[in-house]
Amino acid sequence: MVNMTLSLPKEIREEMKKFPEVKWSEVARKAIIQKLQMLSVADEIANKSQLTEKDVREFGRKIKALAAKRFLNENSA
Repeated sequence: MVNMTLSLPKEIREEMKKFPEVKWSEVARKAIIQKLQMLSVADEIANKSQLTEKDVREFGRKIKALAAKRFLNENSA
């Protein structure tokens, strides 16, 4: 197995120290594996997609607009 070093803010490290029973390297390992699996699935989907870059940009623009609208509606009270 290969070793990896992570840099964390001091505040995070202090919070982690509150839970010495947790194997933080295992938490990090599982998170990395999960992210790799999600990226692999996304790659498979993208490779099979018929969408053009223009289509993707347009979808992105619409999604951002809808998200902004929803955020503003939920936070305007």
